[in-house]
Amino acid sequence: MSREKEENAAELKIGDEFLKAKCLTNCEVALILERKMSDDPLNHQVSQVFEKSLQYVKRFSRYKNPDVDAVRQVLSRYQLAEFELCVLGNLCPETVEEAIAMVPSIKTKLEGQTMMKLY
Repeated sequence: MSREKEENAAELKIGDEFLKAKCLTNCEVALILERKMSDDPLNHQVSQVFEKSLQYVKRFSRYKNPDVDAVRQVLSRYQLAEFELCVLGNLCPETVEEAIAMVPSIKTKLEGQTMMKLY
């Protein structure tokens, strides 16, 4: 069986390496990149890739620094995989149905639940 047939994100079959990996929301990445820039104030020349990455995650971040932990805390109540948590944290669905449409693998975890508004 080929690797493509084995993997299915809708069923959370995404490979052991990815399931074990620590995923980050856009806001968390923005915080890390901003901290990296502030840690080295003499380095005024950042790469174009670094700058564009920072612009991207800032643009698509729904939360600010203090809210990041609260988002993770609320979503962790649902016993989500790291991948699922970050996708939902980045996309901010308003209903359970919308969340399941975005991340089908969470269907059994969220059935009968109501989503708390996070933003």
